[in-house]
Amino acid sequence: MRLLLLNPNTSRDVTALMAATGAAVAAPGTEILTATAPRGVPYIATRAEAQIGGALVLEMLAEAPPVDAAIIAAFGDPGLLGARELFDHPVIGLAEAAMLSACMLGRRFGLVTFARALVPWYEETVAAHGLGQRCAGVRALEGRFATLSGVQEEKEAQLIDLARAMVEEDGADVLIFAGAPLSGLGPRVRERLPVPVVDQVVAAVKLAEALVAQRPLKATAGTFRRPDPKPSTGLAPALAARIGSVD
Repeated sequence: MRLLLLNPNTSRDVTALMAATGAAVAAPGTEILTATAPRGVPYIATRAEAQIGGALVLEMLAEAPPVDAAIIAAFGDPGLLGARELFDHPVIGLAEAAMLSACMLGRRFGLVTFARALVPWYEETVAAHGLGQRCAGVRALEGRFATLSGVQEEKEAQLIDLARAMVEEDGADVLIFAGAPLSGLGPRVRERLPVPVVDQVVAAVKLAEALVAQRPLKATAGTFRRPDPKPSTGLAPALAARIGSVD
């Protein structure tokens, strides 16, 4: 089984962090390929950046080698629905995978993240997935951090404090450390927290494996069937070919 872990941000060290987190739990025979956005921003934190990231996701998927499934490795799932419409293999979003997994462990989940700017986008991501009533809220660190890939070590104590407050004050039954740079933090600190912790990358890899095992066929009817082909102007050649193809 070949899974593509696609980071629509430009942070290669964060891609490596997520790949290591996924490889630690992947089943024997599962190969995790990685791709990092060649342009864009170090981490998506706003609606505008998410739109840019979504376009990059489609371009990168069109250019990727053959895989059995792909993971959009940014917590807000930019480009997820468009990718499911356009491509034949399963496409998993980091946020959706983590939140749906959390829903099987408790009544309400709480999101803890590393930057205040992410909160509105994450709140809207929860709503877009229809999980507003299952979410206890989003809490975020205040202030700056030294490096993106090192934020979880630098701010570990504060992140744990936020997680405990999410349980004690907001009523979260399950916790998710949200945002690609926090991948792997949950498994490392879960013994220090009073409720289950879902890791976003672990959830995405295991759900990707489960979906591939079901061998789903691409829809030929409904809202996720392939769109009718049409010409385009100025798109990356591989994406233009995909949009213009009938197969």
